Amino acid sequence: MIKPHLLVLTPGLRAYREYLLRSIAPAYRVHLVLTEPPTWELPYLDGWTVVPDLADTGDLVRAATGLADRAPVDGVICWDETWIVQAARVAVALGLPADPTVIERCRDKHLTRAALDTYQVPQPASRLASDGATALAAARAIGFPVVLKPRAMAGSFGVVRATDEAEVRRFVNFTEESWRMAPELPRHDRNILVEEYAEGPEISVDSVVFQGEVTPVCLARKELGYPPYFEEMGHVVDPADPLWHDPTLRKAVGDTHAALGFTDGVTHTEIRLTRQGPKIIEVNARIGGGLIPYLNLLGGGADLGLAAAAVACGRRPPAQAASRRRPAAIRFYHPARDDTVVEEITFDPAGLPPQIVAYGPLAGPGEVKSPPPRMLMDGRIAYAIAVGDRVDECRAALAAAGRALRVRAG
Repeated sequence: MIKPHLLVLTPGLRAYREYLLRSIAPAYRVHLVLTEPPTWELPYLDGWTVVPDLADTGDLVRAATGLADRAPVDGVICWDETWIVQAARVAVALGLPADPTVIERCRDKHLTRAALDTYQVPQPASRLASDGATALAAARAIGFPVVLKPRAMAGSFGVVRATDEAEVRRFVNFTEESWRMAPELPRHDRNILVEEYAEGPEISVDSVVFQGEVTPVCLARKELGYPPYFEEMGHVVDPADPLWHDPTLRKAVGDTHAALGFTDGVTHTEIRLTRQGPKIIEVNARIGGGLIPYLNLLGGGADLGLAAAAVACGRRPPAQAASRRRPAAIRFYHPARDDTVVEEITFDPAGLPPQIVAYGPLAGPGEVKSPPPRMLMDGRIAYAIAVGDRVDECRAALAAAGRALRVRAG
């Protein structure tokens, strides 16, 4: 049987996304579109196309249709937040099921809010602002504390909590300047969202959506740090989490997808568990980041990479979870000081407990890294993953890994 032909738009960073290619390649002929010749990706590829600029949708479409003329493409997939709208447009050009309008509705957080409002899905109050004055007016109308965030960024870039008017004035430039991290993203006259602060633990739910049927597959609890910023320090995926049996949470996830008109694909929904119930923070029209789906896989859960590839090709994803599942968790580590010049990052093997199943550097020699707020997720220098029989066992193992981390700085 000939394997389906899958076009993947950009591989992403190796440390965060290689596991997806490793999962997909045995079952699909992967054709990668990227901006420079592949290196580490080569073992997973059936072919590749180099384009000058991923922002040039016309160039992407020409490359994809040229490929399809030689070998019909069965599906298009992208797990990089920056380029998911372009991937949807490529799919439409190839005659494959996709709706760029729906993807844009997820990509643009203001459009997400408007769609959820129409369906009365619980979410924080939100207003658009263009500068410090309008942000302050919005914060006064909503009531403190508030959260300032960019309209269409990802990875918590530019997101900060403000508890009073002075902090709004202080932090608004931090939010506005975050756009420099991704200048290829669309800009609007009003780029700042001012939102009600939803107090409570934060979780994410990765769902597989096929022909309108929403199936939550991976539920993760976030561990945040460096307040008032929202840096993701780690995640915990526990198959025994009682939230799996919360009907209010499941309804919120289902209603969110209905409001957005999202019928096919894999999504990453971020939610705050408030006293009033779950409130939707945002929806990403892609596989979750931060290695969350990899935690799900390592703990015996379904492979979200394979699920996303199947849906992209118009196929119902197969059931994949193992009979025995276990908790898995990840911790990210930052440098202690701003402008740390990395020379070498290692872990002392003698200090790693058996629950640590993966670990490694996220910065190479010569790179300059800083903790938040100077740098956010791009300031991470290392990670460790633990799989155990209990969540507290995983957390203890990750704490030990942090003590075993060795950073040699220049």
